[in-house]
Amino acid sequence: MSDKKRIAIIGCGGMGAGHAIAIASGTGIAMWFPKGMSEALVKNDDQHSTNISNRLELAGVYDIDPARNEWAAAQGFSVYDSFNAVLNDNSVDIVLIATPNHLHKDMAIASMRAGKHVLCEKPVTVTSAELEEVIVVAKETGKVFYPRQNRRWDEDFLIIKKIYNENLVGKTFNIESRVMGSRGIPGDWRGVKASGGGMMLDWGVHLLDRILLMVPEKVKRVYCNMTYIKNDECDDGFKLQLVFESGLTVSVEVGTCHFINHPIWYIAGDQGTAVIEDWKGHGKLVVLKSWQDKDAKPILAGEGLTKTMAPRERDSVEEHPLPDVAYDKNTLYLNLADVIDGKAEQIVTAEQALRVLKLMEAAFKSSETGEVARFE
Repeated sequence: MSDKKRIAIIGCGGMGAGHAIAIASGTGIAMWFPKGMSEALVKNDDQHSTNISNRLELAGVYDIDPARNEWAAAQGFSVYDSFNAVLNDNSVDIVLIATPNHLHKDMAIASMRAGKHVLCEKPVTVTSAELEEVIVVAKETGKVFYPRQNRRWDEDFLIIKKIYNENLVGKTFNIESRVMGSRGIPGDWRGVKASGGGMMLDWGVHLLDRILLMVPEKVKRVYCNMTYIKNDECDDGFKLQLVFESGLTVSVEVGTCHFINHPIWYIAGDQGTAVIEDWKGHGKLVVLKSWQDKDAKPILAGEGLTKTMAPRERDSVEEHPLPDVAYDKNTLYLNLADVIDGKAEQIVTAEQALRVLKLMEAAFKSSETGEVARFE
């Protein structure tokens, strides 16, 4: 058995094209690839990425849009003339599905029934019921179904996870995770409900996957408010509040109509606070030295004085840079190959993706009813 797996990509739009460049080049870091660009947004990063060229090779791509197939051919990639042609190619080990969300389920099932393993872009299906169908087929066929939740390897998340796991701010009582932009929903299928559009299914699936991975507790309550500021059909943002069994609260927010952004992470514990301002990693960690702050003086707050909200004196806290983390951006790709060879357990599982989908469904229900929803 060869260690190298041949992978065919279905869908050669933004993400599919990024995957094609990444796999063909061996960098493995699949980035969004805007249509019409002649140069990939893929950078070699030897410090954080293992070259995957000895584990995966690009068999070819297929897209229903002839222009995207022409683009792929111009890059030197093999191009299939249909989805069935991919399924009938016995040299293909893995089908990577990078099509609009509503197509994922049927393509995944067809691929596994054709003897292929599947790497599927997120969300792997639009509903939890659809994913349950996929899981049944994966078990029947013995094929690997791998959700591509790649943002588990974002540096900002790994830093917050380290702070949480190692109690670097003491016992955590609140976590805030958010992404914000000012351009609305992209002007493609992501704004179409029937295609599985909207920000909950686009960004929420990433943010919630990371929270559920990090916090090993049951969720007690879910409250969510979706926004439809620039799109009447699909949510263009949301604010979601989770309460876990221990009392830990987590706020998850996505916005596409914000012109001043909040920090992407804010984590508070009984002994400190940490903040990550942006994806460039600007941030800090402030740790309490002592609750005693004898020299604290009241400050003027509007028309009144407050000592409670006065800033701490410097000798009662310490400020530190954010901790370093070691990671490999290509862990998911490498793990997929190892799982197929029976050398490793699957890191991102369909069951984990199912829990995320059910949580998103609880969020939709809460937003529709205006009430707190139960999840687990």
